[in-house]
Amino acid sequence: MPPRRPRDYAIIDTDIHPSVNPERVPDFLPEPWKSRYRSGSRGPGVLGYWNPAGVVRADAVTLDGDRIAMDPVLLGQHFFDPYEIDYGILNFEGAIHAGVGPEPDYAAAVISAINDVAAHDWLPVDPRFRASLNVAPNDPVLAAREIHRLGDHPGFVQVMMGSGARIPYGQRFYHPIYEAAVAHDLPVAIHPGNEGVGITGPTSAVGYATSYLEWHTGLVASYIGHLVSLVTEGVFQTFPTLRFVMVEGGVSWLPPLMWRLDKNWKGLRQTVPWLEKPPSEYIQEHVRLTTQPIEEPENPAHLKQVLEMFDAGRMLMFSSDYPHWDGDTPSFSARPFGPDLRARVMGETARALYRLPAEPVSRPAATPAEAADD
Repeated sequence: MPPRRPRDYAIIDTDIHPSVNPERVPDFLPEPWKSRYRSGSRGPGVLGYWNPAGVVRADAVTLDGDRIAMDPVLLGQHFFDPYEIDYGILNFEGAIHAGVGPEPDYAAAVISAINDVAAHDWLPVDPRFRASLNVAPNDPVLAAREIHRLGDHPGFVQVMMGSGARIPYGQRFYHPIYEAAVAHDLPVAIHPGNEGVGITGPTSAVGYATSYLEWHTGLVASYIGHLVSLVTEGVFQTFPTLRFVMVEGGVSWLPPLMWRLDKNWKGLRQTVPWLEKPPSEYIQEHVRLTTQPIEEPENPAHLKQVLEMFDAGRMLMFSSDYPHWDGDTPSFSARPFGPDLRARVMGETARALYRLPAEPVSRPAATPAEAADD
């Protein structure tokens, strides 16, 4: 391997997608859920839109044909090592879909089992690994119970829900989730991809998309709807220490949304008397975004202008979306940012949010047997 070029900033990847071995999930399920899962009933599934590129990158396999994202050792060796990732947040495939199944007890049980697989099979293998604690938001009481069960585990650094939902996330229905997250000092995050699945309803406010292009492009509407709800319903006023992460939603929509909210608040603040300051101030204090899929205009200066319209150094965090088809490498993601902003976006904002050590862990991934010996 050629000598590595010196780097003056940390790399903390806030969105990596490993795949849980489905054969392991039943090991953590009680009956009657164990037999049901083994029979093939594993949640609401996917919508079936066709992506000509596939969902997973063609090169996310070893020379022997093993899928890198299905093995914690391979993920460390073939992704963390070559890209010099200091820490990475694992957001497990399929979890947000399982969480919106129409039967809340079964959905919560499967989600808990996925979390247990993460805790037993992934987090002990590599000290650079951290993970999202998944919950099924269609029953906030059960979701809060899961947060209390694993919220103090040092490997879980945030609570994760899908951005597809049947009720906007600002409504009081979800308060048990936020109360539990705050009790364990965990941010709450949402991730796209389950819009239209299970109990979430249509893929958009105007109905169902008819192609992957339409569905994929319109996912940002979920983020806009949830953010307006979170602010105007007073979630950040009620939970002043809560941080909310919008993973994989882009950034260019945020400045005009903040302007519109502030303008309307000035004339309509009597409808939300609990808001004590302009909506944009709540957003910039409480909300974090991730880089992938950051907008890529033909004129790079246009993206620079967008980044100057909000507090990007405080709000934006690097994400690769590995191993998905449209993911970004660290070097590609770092290009739009000047030196000061680059250090914040590529690592320091995430380090502060997730309370990660200042000194990076740097060693090859352990084998499961070695991890058990540790």
